Amino acid sequence: MQCSHRTQHPRRRRRGATLVEQLWLLMLSGVLAAIAMTSGTALFASLDVAMAAQETVDLLALARDHAIATGDRTAVRFDAAGTRVVVHVGPDTIAVGDFHGSGLTLEATRDSLSYAPSGLGVGAANLRLVLTRSARADTITVSRLGRVQRR
Repeated sequence: MQCSHRTQHPRRRRRGATLVEQLWLLMLSGVLAAIAMTSGTALFASLDVAMAAQETVDLLALARDHAIATGDRTAVRFDAAGTRVVVHVGPDTIAVGDFHGSGLTLEATRDSLSYAPSGLGVGAANLRLVLTRSARADTITVSRLGRVQRR
């Protein structure tokens, strides 16, 4: 009986990845990074607008509270070009909300608003502020009575 002895050559195990596989992985990583960057940018724009709107509402409340507490007329000025909100009594500045450099734009229907010592807004018209960055915008409305509403 003849014994046939087959010799099997062990297959070489491949270690690592081929150049094509590495290029696919690199391309997929780039696409995922681009998607993440786009989503992150929109998220940061949304957060910046929300924080600026809340700070503006807080500055309006500060002005109203100061007018009631001190009995002095307190003004809030809106500098659209400098993207600033300034609270002052006469020549004295009480607080400043400076949004310059954050990429925000500020639009206001009036350049200022005053609160009387009673806490009511002085002036004949409502005020509307719009804070915008990219596609995100928040609107703040101040009624003739001085009530603040954020949308």
